[in-house]
Amino acid sequence: MAWIALFVAGLFEVGWAIGLKYTHGFTRLAPTVLTIASMVVSLGLLGVALKSLPVGTAYAVWTGVGTVGTAVLGMILFGESTAALRMACIGLIVAGIVGLKLVTEA
Repeated sequence: MAWIALFVAGLFEVGWAIGLKYTHGFTRLAPTVLTIASMVVSLGLLGVALKSLPVGTAYAVWTGVGTVGTAVLGMILFGESTAALRMACIGLIVAGIVGLKLVTEA
């Protein structure tokens, strides 16, 4: 259950990272409210996951899921680079997340 909470927390991290772009410096009400709500949910679920997962592992996976998701959505939504080296680096982050899951008990 902790791993599911952690993964969902990472997805909400993607939500607030992408949401920041849409707030236009916190000048647009609806995107700002949704972004702040995503932050609260993300941190709350991270806290739930930390009840049974090591902090170093949980934080690395949380930021990794957020990083990969944000990078992929940046490519889709904002036309950011899809260069092979960038994709390979994102793949390394995914490998790190999977590796941490495989070696961590809980």
